Amino acid sequence: MPIARRLALATLACCLAVTARAEAPMRGHGGPVRALAVTADGTRALSGSFDASAILWSVEDGAALRVLRSHDGAVNAVALLPDGGLVTGGEDGRIALWRDGSEPERIVVTHAGPVSGVAVAPDGRRIASSSWDGTARITPLDGGPALVRTGHQGNVNGVAFLPDGRLVTAGYDATVRIWPEVGPAVTVPFDTPVNAVVAAPDGEIAAAGADGTLSLLRPDGGLRARLEVGPRPVVALALSPDGRTLAAATVGGAVAIVDRAGAQVRLTLVGPGLPVWSLAFRGDDELVTGGGDRLVRLWNLRTGEPIGPLAMARPADALAAYAGDRGAEVFRACEACHTLTPEGGNRAGPTLHGVFGRRIATVPDYPYSPAFRRLDIVWTPETVARLFEIGPARFTPGTKMPEQTITTAEDRAALVRFLERATR
Repeated sequence: MPIARRLALATLACCLAVTARAEAPMRGHGGPVRALAVTADGTRALSGSFDASAILWSVEDGAALRVLRSHDGAVNAVALLPDGGLVTGGEDGRIALWRDGSEPERIVVTHAGPVSGVAVAPDGRRIASSSWDGTARITPLDGGPALVRTGHQGNVNGVAFLPDGRLVTAGYDATVRIWPEVGPAVTVPFDTPVNAVVAAPDGEIAAAGADGTLSLLRPDGGLRARLEVGPRPVVALALSPDGRTLAAATVGGAVAIVDRAGAQVRLTLVGPGLPVWSLAFRGDDELVTGGGDRLVRLWNLRTGEPIGPLAMARPADALAAYAGDRGAEVFRACEACHTLTPEGGNRAGPTLHGVFGRRIATVPDYPYSPAFRRLDIVWTPETVARLFEIGPARFTPGTKMPEQTITTAEDRAALVRFLERATR
């Protein structure tokens, strides 16, 4: 082949590759996107997923720059260090520090349960982590001893640093705790479990409730405001760099954009209807979201619209045939992780096809945790109902399922009836 023709074809191939990359969304995870962080200059995003990987993205063109694989289980938390380091926290209880290369530089922390959140201290030299082992830890990155905070009764779901360096934790025990450097924590009680927490530059604390509320606390723990952001649990929070705007995501798929000073919802972002598990601001006027559709999306907060190629068409509704069925509506919170039919296969969770009468942890080719495999449960209408009555963490210790309950007996019964029909 003549050299000129080879050069022309090579040039065309490069152009096509660039075009394809520019038109592609941030699509690469094999499970729901559980965690997000964005660099200060907005050029890079780090995502963690139920598929046990983290991906470093170029935000402008949607290209995956690095895929990080080290965790044995979902990557539930990510953070970016001021010096360019990457931090990932997993369902395996480990927190890894990444620099260059395909392997982590080192394992920074090992919890006895899944890591649920990671925060970087204002000085950039320490990280805080929360875990379902009931503890939070402040760990110096120089290798010094960790400071362990105990006191929550159950899962610690989120962690943040106040500007003065104090630690704030959010718990499944329906409390937010503010930890001084020494002495007991200030404990703020809530009516329902607290799923996430962030701290503003002026020290105000925002806490996400499982009852769909967003609470704004003063630095001493006093309540300044509480507002409803949705009927479904709020599962993720993010704060804009200027501290003026909060984003609160719900398991129902909507994201409330909140003016913090006025404690009012300014805008609601509506996606494809699947849970939004993670949020991060890109500057003050753009938001990055990750959720049950496995995509990372970018939103314009001035218009409330998705930006460019990251806006994907609404996926086919697998539950359309069950319109009007209350059990199908309850199941919508589960469909991001579970399919119902033989051809659906496994997602972040195993397929539910043929679930009734099946012993727990027996779906072929699904990576169950060792603790889960040791459980002696057969799925029946009674055991499925009990799972959602008391919550997965209590009924199936060692599960990878997000913690959630169905509060009414009527909805639990409707879900069971639906599953009996849909999973045959």
